[in-house]
Amino acid sequence: MNRIYTFSPSSIIPFPFIGQFGRKIRIIQAGCWLLLAFPLWLATEAIAPQVVQAYTARVDLAIDRLPEENYETILRRAEAIARAAAQRSFDQDILVTEVSIIVSAQNQGMIAPVLTLDVSRIQWKQRPDPQRWATYFKTSRSLLLFEKQTTPPDSAPLPAATPPSPGTPPKVNDPGSQPTNQPPGEKR
Repeated sequence: MNRIYTFSPSSIIPFPFIGQFGRKIRIIQAGCWLLLAFPLWLATEAIAPQVVQAYTARVDLAIDRLPEENYETILRRAEAIARAAAQRSFDQDILVTEVSIIVSAQNQGMIAPVLTLDVSRIQWKQRPDPQRWATYFKTSRSLLLFEKQTTPPDSAPLPAATPPSPGTPPKVNDPGSQPTNQPPGEKR
């Protein structure tokens, strides 16, 4: 029959000398493992060092509209500022592999992003042109209240609509002539 011991068999040895010897053997085994582990770790670090951790630099810039400045001038100024910020980011830190720059503009209290510049170090070294790597936001012009006027201010006002005379019946639109939600140029 098998017996289940609640204590380890080495603890039943009545000789204190043998019990102390067993503890020393365990300590020597642990020391050997530690002495082997350190040279092994050192060899792996010497053969294959750890990879350097590169990262993306993120920069947020804001510019204010100058007097008598139009939207295109703000765009050119934003490109120049983004170019300088990208070059500065790559020059300051050698571990930066990519730069992400967002340039926002402010006009009459309204703030909106104008462009974003996302470029890697290799791309920037090959072609340091912000227009090549920039993404422009189309709605910035209207958000910053730079919308172009559709009618010149010196043109004459449109004539007011005259109500139909009481004797003439109102016009009934033909169902075929109703406007549709289709893009221009497409036919049903």
